[in-house]
Amino acid sequence: MTMEQINDKILAGQRITVAEGLKLAQGADLHQLGFLADAVKGRLHPEPFITYVVDRNINYTDICISACKFCAFFKAPEDETGYVLTNEELGRKIEETKALGGTQILLQGGLHPDKPLEFYEEMLRFIKGHDIHIHGFSPPEICHFAEISGLSVHDVIVRLQKAGLDSIPGGGAEILNDRVRSESAPRKCSADQWLGVMEEAHKLGMRTTATMMFGHIETMAERFEHLDRLRQLQDKTGGFTAFIPWPFQPANTVLDHLPTATAVEYLKMLALSRIFLDNFANIQASWVTQGPKIAQLSLFFGANDFGSTMIEENVVAAAGVGFRLSEQEIRKLVEGAGFTPRQRSMDYTLVAQTG
Repeated sequence: MTMEQINDKILAGQRITVAEGLKLAQGADLHQLGFLADAVKGRLHPEPFITYVVDRNINYTDICISACKFCAFFKAPEDETGYVLTNEELGRKIEETKALGGTQILLQGGLHPDKPLEFYEEMLRFIKGHDIHIHGFSPPEICHFAEISGLSVHDVIVRLQKAGLDSIPGGGAEILNDRVRSESAPRKCSADQWLGVMEEAHKLGMRTTATMMFGHIETMAERFEHLDRLRQLQDKTGGFTAFIPWPFQPANTVLDHLPTATAVEYLKMLALSRIFLDNFANIQASWVTQGPKIAQLSLFFGANDFGSTMIEENVVAAAGVGFRLSEQEIRKLVEGAGFTPRQRSMDYTLVAQTG
């Protein structure tokens, strides 16, 4: 198929194959990809809105046995500087979030070797007492909980749901290819296990997000394998609310010899994701890694969502990236790009505007 035929196919609203996606990645320039991604976005979101969510990323512990090569955040269990947040600390962070108009907590942490499943259930019950949506525990954490408890993934999710878990974030996906995973994070769950957690959650009526961290040791073909596996699962369950791609940040990691992906590489991958993932309603910009100006540009490369205010963010910050934006700044950036900012909840329901 020629590039012109692939273009026509996309503009006609037809699904492209992995081979066609790879051809596009190889042969299309930035402007062409932006034009195509913007056309797909416009078809899915004709309204002039750009959504965002007000939340806080709470990392309940940095103690982790996974030792991923791309992570600058974790502490080994024997490291005395590692922490586990107390209920008092959690409560303070949640109340601060609610005071800023926050509607949810993004709850994630390291794979702690010594905490039983009951510890996480108690944490959820405590947080739920503050009456806030809990978007928590990525698939590697849930696989870890299953391992330490001897329960199935299904039973773990059921118990977490009963304790107050509302939805699951797409962290820990990195690249859904086992060559990449075995080389960069051999102790973390496999691609099949990651997808299995999400499928089980969707079957239980839980919505989740999906992510991709690219620009480290993977090939473009492996990126498309990742996108294809997500698209197949979404065809089956329809449980993903959004996709968030972001480039690997190498500083302070074992892979710090690798170059950081450029803004152009990020925008191209964002556009390719919007074009390929025809069954994902929403694509998020990654201002946390790219900064505000590139995030503004990303709204013309397929992103219809500005992501989170990230009142607190520790993992990317540990890799030396320190962008911070308030809700007011996000609204100003969205308006500056010519769109109307709208606050949303996790499932993309718009939050009623006041004032």
